[in-house]
Amino acid sequence: MNIALVKAMIALVPTCVLLCGSLMLLAKGRTVFSILQALGAFCLVMVALTHVAEALRWFPSMRWREGQSPGHFLDLASAALGLTLFPLGYFIQALRAPGGPRQTPAILRGFDRTSS
Repeated sequence: MNIALVKAMIALVPTCVLLCGSLMLLAKGRTVFSILQALGAFCLVMVALTHVAEALRWFPSMRWREGQSPGHFLDLASAALGLTLFPLGYFIQALRAPGGPRQTPAILRGFDRTSS
């Protein structure tokens, strides 16, 4: 059994879940941040798919296991974009959520130094 294929398929499951969640959020309301989040999730799925293609030896012209190859740069660029765009869209959207930033929980209010 090809262990690289098993690892790639395991990585594909959570990335597809992220993509589905991002697309549902995008369908709910299109904002710049939900678009960034969906693009980042798509890039992460692309990373998992490049590993599946590498394990199955699809597209040999991509020269998957070589450095300085198109396959390597596709994987690298997708990973960099995915790990930048998804968190950026998620965190900015969480900060701009209705109701503003979350308040300090009641148990921690006694430790707030600005109130004394």
